[in-house]
Amino acid sequence: QVQLVESGGGLVQAGGSLRLSCAASGRTFSRYDMGWFRQAPGKEREFVAAISWSGGSSYYADSVKGRFTISRDNAKNTVTLQMSRLKFEDTADYYCAAAPSSNTWKTKSRDYLDWGQGTQVTVSS
Repeated sequence: QVQLVESGGGLVQAGGSLRLSCAASGRTFSRYDMGWFRQAPGKEREFVAAISWSGGSSYYADSVKGRFTISRDNAKNTVTLQMSRLKFEDTADYYCAAAPSSNTWKTKSRDYLDWGQGTQVTVSS
């Protein structure tokens, strides 16, 4: 099991930037693919971005492609989501999640075993 703690959420104006971090502890972090999801009020949780165990590959939802960047530092057991050109519709609770590494991209919540408690992002229009 991997314990995950997100930070960095807050209030930002549309067009602005925000950096989310996720600190991991427990099992060997580098054995896990990592993902970010978000859930807006009244909506289902949706995939945002994923990164492979090595950090060499990443995958994004179409809605954030070109605006968000996922990265990881296996030496520090952290994964980061850099968000830029934020839009009102990016407002949501953001969660990081861990899944045992594999050769396929995981975009469904059920593919991830461990989750953080979430951090709130509010984008004002």
